[in-house]
Amino acid sequence: MSSAPPPGLDPAALRVHLDRERPGLVRGPLTARLIEGGRSNLTYAVTDGTTRWVVRRPPLGHVLATAHDMKREHRVISALRDTAVPVPGTVLLCEDESVLGAPFYVMDFVEGVPYRTAEELAPLGEGRTRAAVLNLVDTLVDLHAVEPESVGLGDFGRPEGFLDRQLRRWGKQLDASRGRELAGVDELHAALGRALPSSPAPTVVHGDYRLDNVLLGPDERVRAVLDWEMSTLGDPLTDLGLLVMYSARLELPHSPISTTAAAAGHPSPAELVQRYAERSGRDVSGVGWYTAFAWFKLAVILEGIHYRYTLGQTVGAGFDRIGELVPVFIEHGLTTLQEG
Repeated sequence: MSSAPPPGLDPAALRVHLDRERPGLVRGPLTARLIEGGRSNLTYAVTDGTTRWVVRRPPLGHVLATAHDMKREHRVISALRDTAVPVPGTVLLCEDESVLGAPFYVMDFVEGVPYRTAEELAPLGEGRTRAAVLNLVDTLVDLHAVEPESVGLGDFGRPEGFLDRQLRRWGKQLDASRGRELAGVDELHAALGRALPSSPAPTVVHGDYRLDNVLLGPDERVRAVLDWEMSTLGDPLTDLGLLVMYSARLELPHSPISTTAAAAGHPSPAELVQRYAERSGRDVSGVGWYTAFAWFKLAVILEGIHYRYTLGQTVGAGFDRIGELVPVFIEHGLTTLQEG
């Protein structure tokens, strides 16, 4: 690992804290590196030369503490430890901002691969790719089978009125990013509101469940589910709808938004829905609404990125093409809702 500490994590300060809270855990000087790929909270790999751990903390200079709640992430991962849902073991939570400049938690390092694109999946071949994605669905079923009260998560969220609140929340997000006319977006938002389904019994929902938010082992099984920052108690079919959306072929050349759907052997969205229905026993006849909502939500997220780009508030490559994707996601949402 690099000798220069990455921004946001002082290995020496972390070592002092771990020695005080978990004496004997660390056996030598710590080194750290930032794990690339995270979209919000910062993730670091840390080692003493013998053992590896992972540290999660909010982004540098963040403002909205509720959007980067370390205590919440640590709580859900710890609660799921003895369930069928594979999660890293947790080491400790630190809410004292004087240690690293922000709250953080430490968890075990899990060996595995996050697959973000069809190109990354290609070396697995058709059979292994198919198995990997079906195992992703099976793990989602395992998550939704957990009784929240039995693992101490009975008060983890407010499931009553969950979908209505979600729709209003993302409508407000859209209003905050309005810098241009977007044909169909208000129509989609209104249509989703008119067709609001009745939710099944609430479960723990991940909130951003897809292939690149899990680590896969060499047997194509999920070794760990990561990135729990959007988890809560709510409608389990929101997780399924998002997974279905990310399993659709976008067919957008040079798109900065990657999915794995084009990989040879990748199951179709219909297969994923059928697998989930068979394994969970839930009624998935209304999955079209949840998938349309996922298209709407991502359209709003992308429009927010585009809006910040127009204000000169983004850094890096690819942001100049985000804006042209938004109408495509709106169109997919409208089409999915009409077909559903």
